[in-house]
Amino acid sequence: MSDVVGVLLAAGTGSRFEDGNKLLARLEDEPIVSHAARTLATSPLEHTIAIVGHDADRVRPAVAAFVDDTIENDDYDRGQSRSVRLGARAARDADADAVLFLPGDMPCVDPATVRAVVDGYRDGSEGIVAPTDGDRRGNPVLFDARHFDSLTDVSGDIGGRALFESAEVSLVPVDDSGIAIDVDTVADLRRLRHSGCD
Repeated sequence: MSDVVGVLLAAGTGSRFEDGNKLLARLEDEPIVSHAARTLATSPLEHTIAIVGHDADRVRPAVAAFVDDTIENDDYDRGQSRSVRLGARAARDADADAVLFLPGDMPCVDPATVRAVVDGYRDGSEGIVAPTDGDRRGNPVLFDARHFDSLTDVSGDIGGRALFESAEVSLVPVDDSGIAIDVDTVADLRRLRHSGCD
C-alpha cells in the first residue's frame, strides 16, 4: 500500500472575501475550514497536515481535531505556492509515496472523492491524479513523489497547477460537484448556505 500524506491548504488571506477570514466563516454552524479538514480526516490517508498562516491562532483550533499536525507558513502573503512548498517538503521528509492537496475553502468535497483519487493512484496511475465531475476538473489533487522536488520550487498563487502542463495527469471520474465549489466571496457563501453542497 502506498503512503499518501494529505495536506490542507489553510494559510491564505482570502482577500476577495469581504467579511473577515473566509475560512472561519460559518457554514452549517461550523467554520468552512473545519468542513474541509474533516474531509481529509475521514479519508484513507496515512497522515494529515494543515498549513496555516493568516489568522493562524484562530484557524489552527478550527482544524486541530481533524489533522495530525499543523505547519505555520510565515510567507502566506506570497501566494498559495508557499503552502504547497511546505506540504511537499513535509511529505518528502516523511518518505511518503504521494501528497494530496485540498484547499481549505472547499467545504463540499465528499470523502469518497478523496478515496477515489487515492485509489486511482494506488491502482497504477502515475504522476498527478485529479478528480473530474462531468467536464469539470477539480480538487483534491494528488502528486506522486517524483514531483516533490518540483513542488518545493513552485511560485506565485497557482500552486501545484504549474506542473499540469509538463506532467502526465490521470483523471478520475467522480459524482461530486463539490470538487469545483469553493468560497471566494460573501456571495459564494450566501449561495452555499441557501442551496447546500448539491
